[in-house]
Amino acid sequence: MLGVQVAATNMQSVIRMVHSWIKRGDRGRMVTFSNVHMLVEGTRNPKFFKLLQKSDLNCPDGMPLVWYGRSKTGKKLQRVCGPEFLPAFCAASADLNLRHFFYGGGDGVAIKAVEELQQLHPGIQIAGTYTPPFRPLTPEEDEEVVRTINASKPDVVWVSLGCPKQEIWIDEHRSKLDVPVLLAVGLAVDIMAGTKTRAPQVMRGMGLEWFYRLCQEPRRLWSRYLVYNSIFVYQLAILLTNKLFLRERINL
Repeated sequence: MLGVQVAATNMQSVIRMVHSWIKRGDRGRMVTFSNVHMLVEGTRNPKFFKLLQKSDLNCPDGMPLVWYGRSKTGKKLQRVCGPEFLPAFCAASADLNLRHFFYGGGDGVAIKAVEELQQLHPGIQIAGTYTPPFRPLTPEEDEEVVRTINASKPDVVWVSLGCPKQEIWIDEHRSKLDVPVLLAVGLAVDIMAGTKTRAPQVMRGMGLEWFYRLCQEPRRLWSRYLVYNSIFVYQLAILLTNKLFLRERINL
């Protein structure tokens, strides 16, 4: 979609795939949860577009992608978003003794999320947490972070920095980290910690979670949703128009 391969998949299929990577001992697999904002960012930023193309799995996060995917493939694919995947994956792997590392979130957020997960799944293995400062790390600090994560021997690293920072961070570090899978999960850690809330299920099903978030943080998110959503609709309209034109030419 808009040049990015988005998986026609569902929650259980993604969980099985991530489990298989860990079981095989893969290294540096990258998972994103792609939405309208991310795809439009890819059309505006060539480097970010190439990054998305290198991702091992781009899950359909956002109902517009799900609706488009269903119409294109005829499959009943499912929305797979970070805030739902994190607890689902932890529940499905509770007996596998996987080690989880959490990178990102505000002060104390990752620790609160870990406490909630430990209550839900006693015995879950937490490799560690790290909250980066609100500035670029120095090369020395970054090297120390890499050493810390590798020393903790995680199976999964959950990265919560917001798009596109989290995807860029994963792409820059996936070859340095001895970890099977890194996932860019956005607000998942905040929601697990209880510092952020999601839209009601009815709004999610209608594809209006973006509007719920816009009402919560209008100053920060107005550009992302109003501008980026408009660009997405325009680009999608051009794409569909071109397809219809080509189809008519073929029929002629």
